[in-house]
Amino acid sequence: MSSSGIHSWQRRDSGLTVRIILCFAILIVLYLIFLSVLAYLGLGLLPLTILASAMILAQWYFSDKIVLWSSRAKVVSREQFPILHDLIERIVARNGLTKPRVAVVNTNLPNAFATGKGRKNSVVAVTTGLLDILDTEELEGVLAHELSHIKNRDVLVLSLASLFSTVAWYLMQFGFYGGLYGGGFGGRDRNNGGSMIIVLAVAILTWVISFLIIRAISRYREFAADRGSAQMTGKPVKLANALMKIDGSMHRIPTKDLRQVEGLNAFFIVPALSGSTIGNLFSTHPPLERRVEKLLAMEASMS
Repeated sequence: MSSSGIHSWQRRDSGLTVRIILCFAILIVLYLIFLSVLAYLGLGLLPLTILASAMILAQWYFSDKIVLWSSRAKVVSREQFPILHDLIERIVARNGLTKPRVAVVNTNLPNAFATGKGRKNSVVAVTTGLLDILDTEELEGVLAHELSHIKNRDVLVLSLASLFSTVAWYLMQFGFYGGLYGGGFGGRDRNNGGSMIIVLAVAILTWVISFLIIRAISRYREFAADRGSAQMTGKPVKLANALMKIDGSMHRIPTKDLRQVEGLNAFFIVPALSGSTIGNLFSTHPPLERRVEKLLAMEASMS
């Protein structure tokens, strides 16, 4: 602990902001190169711009609705879940935040996530399975974790970053079928087979780099949200207990049920399915053991 009496984990963490800025800088350069290659090969800049813009706007306006719909989460009132609303109101009041909408997913799978475009129009969702296994303080730690995602604005960043890899995929498809059925890329006098090899190579490279960047940011944002939860509640050990309970209960859920929600792993506080040690390199979350270790170290520093 420093002479000022503030632990290092209690100070403002600029690491997430730096990583987000760096991520978008790399992705912007990457996609400018990708679009330039497609334009050079004859695929019109106008259709490229329209397609990319339409997808980005759709993601902006419908991202939270898509997540809620795909997870089957329902926004609930205070009358339906008073304790849940009380806990969230207590956390936001202590930390000067705006209260998000509250949603519940009716499933035995224990988990939680946050979604939305900003601090004033976000949603924090929990499952009924989570409510069944956590005590009040553990649930408070999980809710503070999700509220930290909203405070850090990394929910929107993850959605937009994920969109970039999707855009790369569809632009590749658009270019492929345009070249296959449209007589080449805009009718330029170039070898069509060679053009397609270049498009495929650049698209694959773009997707792979996007994939790795998104995974790296996603893992760091989980550490940042764990830290934010500890700052908001002052009880890092409670979040550590909650994470271990969630992970332990997840192993009792049938694999087929876990696979149905695997697409939402990046949003969950604990991934529905976690792979081997090698698979962790490409995981959306850092190893649970490492997260718990950091939280317990925070708790010990308070003694």
